[in-house]
This record gives sequence, C-alpha cells and structure tokens, in this order.
Amino acid sequence: MGGSLAAHLASKGVKVAILGRTGKTVHNKVKHLQENGGEALALVADALDKTSLENARNLILSQWGQIDILINAAGGNMGAATIMPDQSFFDMDTDAFEKVVQLNLSSAVLCCQVFGWAMANSGKGNILNISSMAAQLPLTRVIGYSAAKAALDNFTKWLAVEMATKYGEKLRVNAIAPGFFIGEQNKKLLLNDDGSLTARAKTIIDQTPMRRFGKAEELNGVVEYLVSEAASFVTGVVIPVDGGFSAFSGV
Repeated sequence: MGGSLAAHLASKGVKVAILGRTGKTVHNKVKHLQENGGEALALVADALDKTSLENARNLILSQWGQIDILINAAGGNMGAATIMPDQSFFDMDTDAFEKVVQLNLSSAVLCCQVFGWAMANSGKGNILNISSMAAQLPLTRVIGYSAAKAALDNFTKWLAVEMATKYGEKLRVNAIAPGFFIGEQNKKLLLNDDGSLTARAKTIIDQTPMRRFGKAEELNGVVEYLVSEAASFVTGVVIPVDGGFSAFSGV
C-alpha cells in the first residue's frame, strides 16, 4: 500500500522521501520512482528509533527545505500475537502483542512527533495515518493488531485537535481505514496454495457488498484528496476504503 501511494503522489509531482529499515528495498523503490520521472529521496531509518527518524527529518529539510505530508504506512502483524483456532486468548505471547502495538501505534506516534515538529514550525502540513477495518470492527484472531489500530484511530482524532488548536488551521491529521487487501503478510490467511479462497477469505467476501478484495491503487484517490487543499476543512476523520464492509450488517 505504501509503495502504491508513493508512486501515485510522485506521479502528481510530489517530492517523495521513502523511509525504511532495509537500505536495498528503500533504494530500489526510489530508483523505480526516479525512472518513472518522480523526484525521490532514500532514507534508511527505523520508525521506532527517534534518533534515526530525526536524522531522516534533518536530511529532508536540508534537501527540500520543508515537509508538507507525512504518511505513516509502517504496520503489520505477528503470528505470535494472533489467536489461531486451536489456541485461546490465554495462550497469547504478550511480548508479541506489545511488539505489534509498537509497530502499528508507537511508530506512528513517534513519526508524528519527529516530522510533525517540522510542520508545526512551518505552520502547515498534513499527517495521514493508515488504520484498518480491524479498528472499527475487531476481527477474530488478530488481537494485537485490532487493539493497536483502534488506538491509532483515537490518536488520529486527538492529534488533529492538538495540532489545529495549538499550531493553526493548516495543520491537519486524518486517517484511512482500508478494508481487505491481499498482501504478503496476509496471503496465507486468505489464499490456499492453489490460489483459491480460504474459509476466512470467503467470510470476508460474504461480508463485503462489492464481493471482492481491494486493490492497492484504490487507496490513491482518497489519500490524494486528504493531503490536498480540496480537504482544507477536513481534519480528525477516519475514512473507510472497504467496499462497503463497514456499512453491512450481514442481513
């Protein structure tokens, strides 16, 4: 999802800084953006390490002079923080639970502190958090992920108020809540080895009025809207991009 958003914004003329822990991955993505005419900067940093984030922020400021948009796309789940059908809540690894919360919540808080500081100093900027349907309708099995994303929704609204009231109306904080998209992390949960849907995937499709999974590029439009002047009076919202999943009662 993050890669698709980066490519889309770059195609619209946005200068894009790609931040990640793995140098090869970051540089390959930046090379791809540049080959397609975009202006991009590679930043090797850990979203849970404040010093490395501050170094990345300072590099952006030295190169481009300002930071207008922050998209917190770091996230994911861990098997040890997932309750499988043959397990119970009492079997859960609490260390794994805390790591999932750090990855999905603490990383966003830390990035908002570091990069939001530059926005506050300039008096303008847009922060976008990537939430999930699991925040609004907790999903079975993914206890840590659901809890972290629910907290991220609350943090999004809290920070929207904090930034607007203390630093001005041009500081906006919003989130999107993607529905179900097939990616590397959840592929085994949703697809069998032969490419057919698992029982869990069939349940998801049955609960999705559009009767399909989303495509990464289908997030691009709402993100472009939220970080643009078209949404100048929009802050503190979490917009579902879910094919109607959150609107369907099942009846």
